[in-house]
Amino acid sequence: MGKFFTNTYPLINLHEKASSNSEIVSQMIYGESFSIIKKSSKWIKIRIKEDNYKGFIKNKKYEPYKRPTYKISKIKANIYRFPNRKKKISELTFGSKIIITEKKSNFFKFERGWIEQKKIKPISYRERNIFKKIKIFKNVKYKWGGKSFKGIDCSALIQLCLNFNNRYCPRDAKDQVKYFKKNIKLKNIKKNDIIYWKGHVAVALSNNKLIHAYGPMKKTLIMGTMQTIKKIYKTANLKVIGIKRV
Repeated sequence: MGKFFTNTYPLINLHEKASSNSEIVSQMIYGESFSIIKKSSKWIKIRIKEDNYKGFIKNKKYEPYKRPTYKISKIKANIYRFPNRKKKISELTFGSKIIITEKKSNFFKFERGWIEQKKIKPISYRERNIFKKIKIFKNVKYKWGGKSFKGIDCSALIQLCLNFNNRYCPRDAKDQVKYFKKNIKLKNIKKNDIIYWKGHVAVALSNNKLIHAYGPMKKTLIMGTMQTIKKIYKTANLKVIGIKRV
């Protein structure tokens, strides 16, 4: 069980049960790794290496784990067949991790094709502001279990930013609120504080603005902090259960 594999598909759905009709609880982006708990002819139960999250993925060919060297630093990056922009073959989402094997002009080659140099950063790269990239997801549609530019949920928005900066973060809001220990009062809230409700989470952009992937509005939005707190209480009868500082 100590052996790890790497996802080399742009995006894989992680299901609660071994069925395509089962709820999608999360996704694996390119370069994330996992161990196998058990497998059948069609499905594999896995544990994701980065956050210990468990679920079922389809039984495909997966590569043995290799340490990545770069990561996608933009909302998405096109994959090209050649070191130019003429033939796009796929795309990777923010935070995906790759291994560069060749460089040519402003393009880098990895297992699936060529990618523009300006779309990536070295795997060791960190930003002083851990939520610097969060606004790139503004207006991305809300998707339960989503972790990409095609759709994202509230807790994935937090996790992706921390993971990009080589920081551990649990996948779900209920686990995040327990993991982060430094508690902040609402009157002292400032940029980058994380606000939690039962089953929901947002990040403060300032002392009076926040960003969150908001299910009822079906997309990632910037809203007023007090406006959001009142709206969630009015529509879902939920109060803030914690404000954390990372």
